[in-house]
Amino acid sequence: MGRDCRTKGGVPVEVGRVADSCPQESLSRRTLRSETVLVLALSLGASGVSALISFVGSLTKPGGLKDQAATLNGSYAPGRPWLDLAWQTFGIATALVPVALVAHLLIREGASLRTIGFDRTRPGSDLRRGVAVAACIGSAGLAFYLVARATGFNLTVVPESLPEVWWKFPVLILSALQNAVLEEVIVVGYLLRRLDQLGWTPRAALLGSSVLRGSYHLYQGIGGFLGNMVMGVVFVLLYRRWGRVGPLVAAHALLDIGAFVGYALLAGKVDWLPTP
Repeated sequence: MGRDCRTKGGVPVEVGRVADSCPQESLSRRTLRSETVLVLALSLGASGVSALISFVGSLTKPGGLKDQAATLNGSYAPGRPWLDLAWQTFGIATALVPVALVAHLLIREGASLRTIGFDRTRPGSDLRRGVAVAACIGSAGLAFYLVARATGFNLTVVPESLPEVWWKFPVLILSALQNAVLEEVIVVGYLLRRLDQLGWTPRAALLGSSVLRGSYHLYQGIGGFLGNMVMGVVFVLLYRRWGRVGPLVAAHALLDIGAFVGYALLAGKVDWLPTP
């Protein structure tokens, strides 16, 4: 007797047997559009709106942008290290929930995170490419930040202000990894796939992904917006070439680890690194 497969809302449902054995059917454009909006509203799209509000607040505050600070990793419970650690790990874990949602949505359409190149099939290649990208972008990005701040287009970025406790550096590294996975999986792999499915041209998709990346860094100032938008263009072009977000996750993680740990080690000890 044959299988009885039906669909509900574009998703296959098999009567009397597990749905996974049914062939996947393409989802409607309306469903894909709504899904994409919801994913962004729960993650980096919401961060973009928050960054815009923060930037407006900085612009309307007395004094220049460079006289204000934007702290990336701060304490949630000053003077209470164990409670602080609990909040830090909770924040990192919950920030990755949208990635789990994206994985679920990709599986629903018959794909997976492996489809966008986020897997462990090429660790050596991904890491080598990531190191090369990070080396190229890191120095240029630091120089751009220093110029943007000196000319008054950027706040003073404070990558970390955690207390001197044993878990400080592990938390900074985990925070960097979380940022890398969240941003590259959603803003590059997932978003480009959905925009392609919705009929966007490659140029429009590149612009949309890059502007989104810049938007949620706007709290740092105009420099943060423009610098990350340029980084977004580079990352989209590399993803189109390689078909994998793995190298981009590696590059992003290395950049953030360098920024977070480097600031922790050098702040107040070198003259060229701005501090509040």
